[in-house]
Amino acid sequence: MSIFNNQCVLLIALLASLIVSGCASVTGERDPRDPWESYNRTVYKFNDGADKAVLKPVATAYRFATPKFVRAGVTNFFSNLDDVTVFLNDMFQGKFRRAVAAGGRFIINTTFGLGGLIDVAGVAGEPKHYEDFGQTLGVWGMGTGPYFMLPLLGPSTVRDASGRLIDNLFFIPANYVRNQNITTGAFLLNSVNLRSNLLGTEKVLEEASVDRYSFLRDAYLQRRESVIYDGNPPKKKDQEFEDFDEPEKIPGSEKKN
Repeated sequence: MSIFNNQCVLLIALLASLIVSGCASVTGERDPRDPWESYNRTVYKFNDGADKAVLKPVATAYRFATPKFVRAGVTNFFSNLDDVTVFLNDMFQGKFRRAVAAGGRFIINTTFGLGGLIDVAGVAGEPKHYEDFGQTLGVWGMGTGPYFMLPLLGPSTVRDASGRLIDNLFFIPANYVRNQNITTGAFLLNSVNLRSNLLGTEKVLEEASVDRYSFLRDAYLQRRESVIYDGNPPKKKDQEFEDFDEPEKIPGSEKKN
């Protein structure tokens, strides 16, 4: 079983544990999007501890020892593989023009970009976009479901975890490589490289909010809503009215000296 399928087993076990446990709640006022906050905060602390103890030091050493152009090549390579997932999800969502763009990026970068190490398509003016099966489920009308933290994998929702399960089982090209050493090595390299790319953003998270958990949750949910609607989410009821810096003046109401 590849490491990608092991992720799927982890997700299934997690979902089952949430259902069986009934998901512990927190006392006092809570965010309705996060009814399992007690559980989520526990997992968040575990993830944060694991990151500080293992992943961050490894990523820091990797960033120090690896030239920038090599890290860029690794990022481009895995981004190119992801375009296959993007293409398939674009098709399922009926976004055929975007699917053609994603498929074209993959063909161009694989052919002329040394197997995806160079983002030739991006340089030529075809930017990267992202789609996953969680977004596909959202486009099909499935609600987000409760927010929860996945052990080691980070923020998610019921819908996004389900989508991630489908992506890992069927849509990720590396999942079809039968060599266990290659799939495991690719997964670890991608994880460390992704973490190294985030080293510069930690200061923003630390300064943005006293409660890092709430900030991370709100940022994740806001971003996911945005990507579901391709950057144009529908306005909520409390956003339908515009705010003005000052009330509109009625002609003739100005005070005369």
